[in-house]
Amino acid sequence: MSKLKIAVQKSGRLHNDSMKILKDIGIAIDNGRDQLKASARDFPLEVYYLRNGDIPQYLKDGIVDAAIIGENVLIEKRNSISVIEKLGFSSCKVSIAVPKSVSYNSIKDLEGKRIATSYPNTVYQYLSKNGVNANLHIINGSVEIAPNIGLADAIVDIVSSGSTLFKNGLKEAEVLFKSEAVLAVSPKISAENKTVLDKLQFRLQSVLKARRNKYVLLNAPNDRLNKIISILPGMNSPTILPLAKEGWSSLHSVINKNEFWELIDELKDNGAEGILVCPIENMVL
Repeated sequence: MSKLKIAVQKSGRLHNDSMKILKDIGIAIDNGRDQLKASARDFPLEVYYLRNGDIPQYLKDGIVDAAIIGENVLIEKRNSISVIEKLGFSSCKVSIAVPKSVSYNSIKDLEGKRIATSYPNTVYQYLSKNGVNANLHIINGSVEIAPNIGLADAIVDIVSSGSTLFKNGLKEAEVLFKSEAVLAVSPKISAENKTVLDKLQFRLQSVLKARRNKYVLLNAPNDRLNKIISILPGMNSPTILPLAKEGWSSLHSVINKNEFWELIDELKDNGAEGILVCPIENMVL
């Protein structure tokens, strides 16, 4: 049986998050120390561990069928690689940063300035769109040090927590775009491997839905059930079970984890008691 070839970043936070989600969807990888290729034990899959910046070309050439990669890299490489799923982890921004001592009002302040970046295509396109001419210095790694050593007046780089900028005396001045890990597919993937990729994507979607939601159990008086059901969004058909206590029922449902705390007071005000919120491992719809 043909194996789906998928690329992931060989190290770093994106690597760790990628391997975790593969594990969460039931794919165990036999990966020895410093291996650049490894096979799954229980799924027709081979994982290639590559430099993030090299992955778009591997996809374009059909050397790998798919990849878990930062969307920012795809935008920079401009290879027209299709994204079939946003994965919700390794979130970051591609931002302009300047020294804290510098006053920054708008992108026009960079006219004629020197900008250090490892994203030249992204920066050039952004500057052109805003009618700004600047001198780009292409640096691979340690971009944040450029203003401190007099190499540049500003930088454009990925920003996660902002701590690296802070440590280097920089401040975020403008966000070009937001990025996250995505599942990308090669234009040369075979029909057989596309079938395997569809199965992989189905598993990913089940885990991602579970991560976005929580399982909610609560007790409520029967005369308030309709009101409580109307409060909880997306509840087409909650499970309602009678309790031993006469006139009361237990209500079970699923809710977006980001919405629960906004609704908790309203649920309590309408008689909900014994509210339990539990994580969900998978959601197969």
